[in-house]
Amino acid sequence: MDKYYITTPIYYPSGRFHIGTAYTTVLADTLKKYKKLRGYDTFMLTGLDEHGQKIQDKAKESNLSPQEYVDIQAKAAIDLWRKMDISYNKFIRTTDDYHVKAVQKIFEIFLANGDIYKGEYEGWYCKPCESYFTETQLVDGKCPDCGRDVSKMKEEAYFFNMKKYAQKLLDYYNTHPDFIVPEYTKQEMINNFIKPGLEDLCVTRTSFDWGIKVLSDPKHVIYVWLDALTNYLTALGYLSDDNSLFKKYWPADVHLVGKDIARFHLIYWPIFLMALDLPLPKTIFVHNWFMMKDGKMSKSKGNVIYPEQLIDRYGLDATKYFLLREVPMSQDGLFSPESFVERYNYDLCNDLSNLLNRTVSMINKYFSGKVPSYSGTPNDVDNDIENCSKKVIDDVTNLIDKFEIANALQAIWSYISRTNKYIDETCPWILAKNENDDDFIKLQSCMYHLVANLREIAILIRPFMTITSDNMLNQLGINENISWGSLNDYTLLNDLKVIPKGEPIFMRLKADEEINYIQDLMKK
Repeated sequence: MDKYYITTPIYYPSGRFHIGTAYTTVLADTLKKYKKLRGYDTFMLTGLDEHGQKIQDKAKESNLSPQEYVDIQAKAAIDLWRKMDISYNKFIRTTDDYHVKAVQKIFEIFLANGDIYKGEYEGWYCKPCESYFTETQLVDGKCPDCGRDVSKMKEEAYFFNMKKYAQKLLDYYNTHPDFIVPEYTKQEMINNFIKPGLEDLCVTRTSFDWGIKVLSDPKHVIYVWLDALTNYLTALGYLSDDNSLFKKYWPADVHLVGKDIARFHLIYWPIFLMALDLPLPKTIFVHNWFMMKDGKMSKSKGNVIYPEQLIDRYGLDATKYFLLREVPMSQDGLFSPESFVERYNYDLCNDLSNLLNRTVSMINKYFSGKVPSYSGTPNDVDNDIENCSKKVIDDVTNLIDKFEIANALQAIWSYISRTNKYIDETCPWILAKNENDDDFIKLQSCMYHLVANLREIAILIRPFMTITSDNMLNQLGINENISWGSLNDYTLLNDLKVIPKGEPIFMRLKADEEINYIQDLMKK
């Protein structure tokens, strides 16, 4: 069985996760469920990055110890992922003892191999990003990543010799075209960081103590990004007494990261792995952000929306569908109350829910609930819908494999629209009135193809919307052989009986009322 190891970044525990933060984890969970449907042995990692000066400062502001602060944040994160049905295999915290020990060993390996040297750091430091920058890297005197103020820092520190690996990294980029997706992100790394000259990376601090201490020089705390990035190894037992998961799953098949932390994952992380003489991840996929009409989400702007707010009112699947549908590979996604309600009413209610409800109702009306068999000669309309079926399965598979999730959902909804059109083309209500054999066979064919399509749709949306998929299959009387490989297996339609009365899986919203409701949520 092929394995598939997928990771999200470990998150900074700063409070509630808004929909933009949650997007990466929802995306990872979707890919995991898709691969599992295809028969892969899957392993998904997520967790929290719990060290650093900003954590120490936040804890002090809350009159808590740093450990007490991160314990509260970890519980909140785990509760949210449970609410969102995120099926991770491991939740790592960088305060976990096994991680601390492994990071200390990694640092000493770097030191012994001459990759790390002691010096003095003087430069510009952004506390929110926990990042150092040279004068030329600043943008209008501020952090180039987040736009916040930076402060001048000077302290004794250890440095990682990035220059030593710069050409090796560039060569790897050029010989592994699938390593960075999308391609333009790779060019950004080359043009903005590697070609101008890769700076050596400061990897310890002495001005605070909330972090992993260097074993051979304990007044130094290991830089949070070296600490955090290595979680992808330590979570699998790297450098521990039990490294069976590491042997099984490394290298990772895909790291999913937001574009704000691309530099750390595309430059520092592969260089660390090269220094450890370990294989690099097969792919690092850098996704875009969720934006609001007035820019990035910010509590000060009153434009933040949290996933649990949407889930509590509109359901988990509607929330996940919107998140995944609205962020294309090539640009940022946009959240607005109007677009959320429109997706819900048109895509979920009008297109999908009505298709299922109409089909179940017609089979009950015309065939007493039993899905008819079909052995006639397909007409042009039937041939077209069957060809469409084959194409959508190939298209969706290829798009997900290329991480084009929004486009995959668009392809599925095009198929849903085509199936709705099929009802209008065949006019089953007219066929049912005619008492001749030809029309009866056409009616059988119509119901058969509708159920076949709905079964395929239920499986195609399963990685994205598991609850809805279960509901659809239940209404169609299907409770077994749910896998990607069974999408074209029409023998599974034999002897099906739909439920006596179908229930709409999505009910139409009152648009103005719900838009106002979401706008009020964003102000709280």
